[in-house]
Amino acid sequence: MDLRMSWLSFIRIFLLLLLIAATIIACFTLPVEQMLKDFLVWIDQDLGYWGPVVLAVAYIPLTILAVPASVLTLGGGYLFGLPIGFIADSVGATLGAGAAFLLGRTLGRSFVISKLNDYPKFHAVAIAIQRSGFK
Repeated sequence: MDLRMSWLSFIRIFLLLLLIAATIIACFTLPVEQMLKDFLVWIDQDLGYWGPVVLAVAYIPLTILAVPASVLTLGGGYLFGLPIGFIADSVGATLGAGAAFLLGRTLGRSFVISKLNDYPKFHAVAIAIQRSGFK
């Protein structure tokens, strides 16, 4: 059993390191900034009045995947002007944050609860928050 746990631990650590390496390689090799700039050009040239809506919706996957959206934020202000760009960026960032929260609350909840069982102090805090709420 101990040997099996060590192999499982080894596999988990290996997969984590592989994921970190893939993320680092993707950051340096994929032209994310250029793709976002091309996306903004497409919004400007092809979508017309639907551009701010598409810009706001584009924030949702970017926020969930933790991609910096500074290019979209600046591009939205540049393409649509300050008032419309600000509204589109704010609505999109809020929708993205809400989607990330809901994903963490639903899909990530079981993982967090399984980790709470390993730490009795965190488990006690979770119970206190459940009883007293925001107080």
